[in-house]
Amino acid sequence: MGLSMFFVICILHSVIAITSGSLIMFYLHEIYILGHGVKTAQKLLGSTPHDQLLIQTSNSFVGLLLFVVGFLVFMVAFIKDNLFQSFFAKGCVLLHLSMAVWRVNFERRLEDLAWDWPRQVIGDILLALSWVFFLLYTWKEKYD
Repeated sequence: MGLSMFFVICILHSVIAITSGSLIMFYLHEIYILGHGVKTAQKLLGSTPHDQLLIQTSNSFVGLLLFVVGFLVFMVAFIKDNLFQSFFAKGCVLLHLSMAVWRVNFERRLEDLAWDWPRQVIGDILLALSWVFFLLYTWKEKYD
């Protein structure tokens, strides 16, 4: 029995979310330095101990949320119902495109992240496209 395209896409998205969530929870400072440089990383982590604690707590919850979402997408990968798969894929397309729109409208206004948002928007669009390709593939199979 071959692997379904839905299963493969879900596993791919699950691995991305679980890995990203884990890295955010445990290695955020290193990720900031790698992605933005030392100077910007210091700004993103806050200037006072109170700010640093709030930002650290917030980022830990973001990482935990991503980890949980990745785990849920992993569980969804095993659902065989075609109607649910189509519904889920459409929801994922909407979610990823909404995130891209949010980045364009808000993240580009942040001085320290102004150069980073185009790369993230491209990533959001590519993740949405993986689900669009799944929908086109299932549509083709349905109507062939």
